[in-house]
Amino acid sequence: MTCFNVGVNQRDVLDVLQVFCGADGRHGNTLGVVRDPRAFPDRASRQALAAELGFSETVFVDDPERGVVDIYTPGLRLAFAGHPLVGAAWLLDLEVVNPPAGEVWVSQDGEFTWITARAEWAPPRTLRQYGSAAEVEALEVPPAGEWVYAWAWEDEAAGRVRARAFPGRGDGIDEDEATGAAALLLTDRLGRALNITQGRGSQILTAPGPDGTIEIGGRVRLAAPVPAMR
Repeated sequence: MTCFNVGVNQRDVLDVLQVFCGADGRHGNTLGVVRDPRAFPDRASRQALAAELGFSETVFVDDPERGVVDIYTPGLRLAFAGHPLVGAAWLLDLEVVNPPAGEVWVSQDGEFTWITARAEWAPPRTLRQYGSAAEVEALEVPPAGEWVYAWAWEDEAAGRVRARAFPGRGDGIDEDEATGAAALLLTDRLGRALNITQGRGSQILTAPGPDGTIEIGGRVRLAAPVPAMR
């Protein structure tokens, strides 16, 4: 990994989290949180860092008091993404997060951090239903070109879903371990609360609200640090 000339040690500016962990604390989608982004003042420098880190997403906290954040995949900037907002809210103990898409309210419920968002904020995804969880688990990574969320009922009566996510962007992220935006879209389509097991064993909980909003919740933990930037 290339070292960046940020003028401070990595641990002072970058936290690495796992978001939407399973009940055993394992898995979750890796997230980089840059709490002090002054060394990355523009979109070009932020995109370069996100590409170098290679995480599914990296979020830059421009105003920790108001929760203003800027989200990047290795190849593009996003107006909304679920796991970066859940992770940043947990890390900074925020009540509101403000990505470009709009104001996102946060709540804490025991071990779960929840955000409230709207389906129209999520980027387009192809939601592809399969007949069984075993079919989803057996899928190969499809060719790049289409963002596919593959899912099947594990227990329809209980709202339990098995899912895998294939971004198809050709940016090195062949499969996304846990994706809040796709879970948001699936919940909007089905109109019911879901308990989603995604990837290797990540867990995402969702619940529709009365005003067209949807809550997305999950566990967050600190991950091992990446090599120092200096």
